[in-house]
Amino acid sequence: MGKEKVILVDENNQQIGLMEKIEAHEKAMLHRAFSVFIFNDEGQTMLQQRAGHKYHSPGLWTNTCCSHQREGETNVDAGKRRLQEEMGFTAELEEVLSFIYHAPFENGLTEHEFDHILVGKYNGEPNINPDEVASWKWMSLKDIQKDMKVNPGDYTAWFKIIFEKFYSHIEEQSETIL
Repeated sequence: MGKEKVILVDENNQQIGLMEKIEAHEKAMLHRAFSVFIFNDEGQTMLQQRAGHKYHSPGLWTNTCCSHQREGETNVDAGKRRLQEEMGFTAELEEVLSFIYHAPFENGLTEHEFDHILVGKYNGEPNINPDEVASWKWMSLKDIQKDMKVNPGDYTAWFKIIFEKFYSHIEEQSETIL
């Protein structure tokens, strides 16, 4: 398989090309992405700790999974694929929001993404892929919010942006899917 490519988009989410993932992050090119939030029956969301060898944000806590759509792949299909690849399970997903964010990293890479938020429900334990995930845990939204204030360096930049921007919407979604 060749190097993974991301879908470059304009500010209206219209595809304008393809680029290797690392190059898009080096050049801070706007590209399509998704972030999955899985909730259990208790309203907690499953967090993952990124594997220690990831090229950016290693060892940090983030949402259940996130990645990039492949050309021709729907947001929901991409979310299901990556949820299986990273966390070892699938769930029905619903797209609830989308937005653009920009997050530069100390290593010179930049996330500049048109991110699609996908929400689903699952009550089991994941079968994590150690190449992607170091650990996982369930946390309530209120506990995540409190912990991010005390330990902001423990969380990925994109998760902090998503959480801050859409906390109330995510909270409403967790109540809707229970």
